[in-house]
Amino acid sequence: MANITPKDIDKIVKALEPEEVRKEKDHYFLRLSNPEEQRALILEVYPNIPLGPEKGTLVVVYTNTSHLQLHACSGYVISDDLGEVTFVGEFGGKISGLVIEKGAACSLYANVKRELLSGDFTKLGVEVMLSSIALSLTEGILDE
Repeated sequence: MANITPKDIDKIVKALEPEEVRKEKDHYFLRLSNPEEQRALILEVYPNIPLGPEKGTLVVVYTNTSHLQLHACSGYVISDDLGEVTFVGEFGGKISGLVIEKGAACSLYANVKRELLSGDFTKLGVEVMLSSIALSLTEGILDE
C-alpha cells in the first residue's frame, strides 16, 4: 500500500469519530476520548516522513500513560463492526499492528509470526491467540 492519503484519513475519521481532527504541516492529528471510561488518546499519522534513509508512514499514539509508534506502516484495515482501525507493518515475516478503538483505547501487537494469522487459533495459548485473531483482519492487505 502506498502512503496514507487524505481519502484514507477521511475513512479513518469516519470509523473512529474523533472529537478533533487537524491537518498539520506533515501529519494528521486526531483526538479521541471516552469520558465514561476516563480514556483519551491522540493519534498522529505521518504519511511520508524520513524513517532513516527511506521515507515511510509513521503512526503515533499518545495516552496519559503511554507513547506508541509503528514505523513503516504499510496499510490499515477498518472494522466498522468492532469500531476500530488496525494499522499494520511487516518486516522479515513478522507482523506488527497498532489497533485504535473508537472508544479511545489502543493495543499493540509486535513481531507476530505471519503464519499465526491464518492457522488454527484453537491450538494457540490464550495469550498468543488474542494477537493472532486481532491481526488476522490485516492478512488481506499484507499480500498487496
